[in-house]
Amino acid sequence: MQYRTLGRTGVQVSTLALGAMNFGAIGRTTQDEATAIVDAALEAGVNLIDTADFYGEGESEEMVGKAIAGRRDDLVLATKATMPIGEERNHRGSSRRWLYKALDDSLRRLGVDHVDLFQIHRWDPTTTDEETLSALTDLQRAGKIRYFGSSTFPAYRIVQAQWAARELRLGRYVTEQPSYSILQRGIESHVLPVTQEYGLGVLVWSPLASGWLSGAVRKGQEVTTSRSKVLPERFDLSIPSNQARSEAVERLAEVADQAGLTLIQLALGFVNAHLAVTAALIGPRTLEHLHSQLAAADTVLSADVLDAIDEIVAPGTDLAPQEKFDTPPALLDASLRRR
Repeated sequence: MQYRTLGRTGVQVSTLALGAMNFGAIGRTTQDEATAIVDAALEAGVNLIDTADFYGEGESEEMVGKAIAGRRDDLVLATKATMPIGEERNHRGSSRRWLYKALDDSLRRLGVDHVDLFQIHRWDPTTTDEETLSALTDLQRAGKIRYFGSSTFPAYRIVQAQWAARELRLGRYVTEQPSYSILQRGIESHVLPVTQEYGLGVLVWSPLASGWLSGAVRKGQEVTTSRSKVLPERFDLSIPSNQARSEAVERLAEVADQAGLTLIQLALGFVNAHLAVTAALIGPRTLEHLHSQLAAADTVLSADVLDAIDEIVAPGTDLAPQEKFDTPPALLDASLRRR
């Protein structure tokens, strides 16, 4: 396992981090299975576990808490808040009112008195930076969180939050968690240059592109991944963007074969090759998935392999732009751009 410094915090984290979204109902992973996955990951040198209150409305956090009981100090623990929890209209967002309650609930479910990294799961356009940053700063001073970060923020919002923290003399986001893979490289043109400018740690999610780069989505074979059952439109080959992804995957598989690598090793080695990336979040649903992903722990891609990838998917290109989560709201909601 390799390790890198998380932004400018001085904290060393493994370049493969364990994402716990699939723990519980989402991935149909039982507590025993989740504990076995955590055990194997820690044994392999993984020292960062990332979850969120949104995953199964707290179920993932509860399972992580049970799995790490008695070894809290051996790992860097991260969670997130902001996404809706239940139907109550104020049980969401990044207001001081909700962040205080959301964090207390997360700490209770995790069975800990603090988390190392508390992340704003999505930018909340209804709440000011001052409101959110002041709440996070106070939670940090209270000892409930060590650091705080953002997740899937548009580049301009990352910049705005950094300037707000400086202007208001508040704590600042020290990490960003964006979606990034060979098939979705758009953040190379805007988000990653900004994170480098401000010295943010970067924990990338979906490095296997929702299963497209796991080896389970290939031409001529039935797609049976759990994600394809929940979001079948993302794998419908009658959609042009999915056709483009399918063609790219076949060419990438050839590159991997020629390099003596699995497609998973190619995909994880690619995201960790970027100088701005601290770690890739892997989200195994089974021990088999975990071991296939841990095989990329020491993968270093040669310049020739990286050049071959660039020829298939050009730098800064998203093959499925409609699946981006950091799109400015005005591009998605006409009422925000029309009088």
